[in-house]
Amino acid sequence: VAPVRSVGERPMQERGRSALLFVPPLVVIVILGGWWITLAVIALTVLAGIEVFRLLKPAGYPAMPWLGLAIAVAMVIDAAAPTVLVGSGAILAAIGILLAAAGGFTTIVCMPNTSPAADSPSTIAWIKDRAAEVACVNVLPTGAISTGLMGEELAPIGSLAQAGVVAITDDGRCVQNNELMRRAVEYARMVGLPLFDHCQDYNLVGNGVVHEGYWSTLLGLPGWPSAGEEAIVMRNVLLAELCDHHIHCQHISAAGSVRILREAQARGVKISGEVCPHHIALTDDAIQNFDTNAKMNPPLRAKEDVAALLGGIADGTIAILASDHAPHAKFEKEVEFDAAPFGIVGLETELGLFLDLLVHKNKTIDLPRLIEMFTVNPARLLQIEAGTLSPERAADVTLIDPELEWTFDAKASQSLSRNTPFDGWKLKGRAVRTIVGGRTVWKL
Repeated sequence: VAPVRSVGERPMQERGRSALLFVPPLVVIVILGGWWITLAVIALTVLAGIEVFRLLKPAGYPAMPWLGLAIAVAMVIDAAAPTVLVGSGAILAAIGILLAAAGGFTTIVCMPNTSPAADSPSTIAWIKDRAAEVACVNVLPTGAISTGLMGEELAPIGSLAQAGVVAITDDGRCVQNNELMRRAVEYARMVGLPLFDHCQDYNLVGNGVVHEGYWSTLLGLPGWPSAGEEAIVMRNVLLAELCDHHIHCQHISAAGSVRILREAQARGVKISGEVCPHHIALTDDAIQNFDTNAKMNPPLRAKEDVAALLGGIADGTIAILASDHAPHAKFEKEVEFDAAPFGIVGLETELGLFLDLLVHKNKTIDLPRLIEMFTVNPARLLQIEAGTLSPERAADVTLIDPELEWTFDAKASQSLSRNTPFDGWKLKGRAVRTIVGGRTVWKL
């Protein structure tokens, strides 16, 4: 529910690879089964395609009056990345966009870890054109910091800005070269774009897959120390101060990161951070059964880290909420813990989890503050005219029932992925209608 959300763990998301995987079996069917079986398979594929487009139909629903709800939200922003730009991946991305609407989001920020990477004006133009054709919510692209997200040479940041990106980031990866990062911040300042960073020091993290602590030791899994995040957060503070430009640290998870941000903000440094729901809803003991749905980047951490994140939200150090939505196919997660990809789906559960945890259970913040973290703060970071119900502004509205009790059923999810640790969780509060540009695009 924020503008960043990086997907550092999601190099393989809802994407078009299914089309490529479908070709070899089809050839085998033609050879072994004959053409009549092939025609039957093609017919089933067409019917599946029709069902996909049926799911997209809500984008055409007319706006209708809705009464009796507790609050109306002018705009909800989150980061989500359609990761494949060709073939059936475009359809899968459209389904992901519908999933965003179901989560209550009227605007999403698309990360550049696509295939190909969003590191050129032509790719940005393609994303914007495709979004205009299929998206039922607003899609704002970001551009890459480095060419191919490799962290070796700068992408054409000026051209990306002219193409219409709202920020630059190598989301999912972290630029390790400090000199390159400094130049990126300077160019971002020149073109007036914020810079987002997935904070991960590869040398400190190594091959870590879980938080370095009790459970990593007990289970014999490679540990990921909090210092691997904190070192880059500190690097970003120094660069933001040196270059006098805003850097946003994505999906903060460690107590030390919160402390570094708090101290830097007190000095007036242009630095900010965000939190994802899983980093306050779960701790690293969720991995004790080797559940790969609890494997994410950065990893789930200790109770002390969760307490620090809640404290950072309460005192305003952390001003934005995010999902880090990272869908994966079932077979990808059904492997050894070390080999499984990082990430979970989050768009449908994010608002419900934050309402339940921050407003109702922990009473960390009140409802107006939660709305601010979903709307005004992300819009201010992105420097866009959004996040408000003011006259003459876009009629992007999310209607929320903060008292609605519901149970999340992963099997009934609008997503094609089921990689979530929150299946069966009882939550309080959710979006019941999403309106974009005055039209209802989703309703409960």
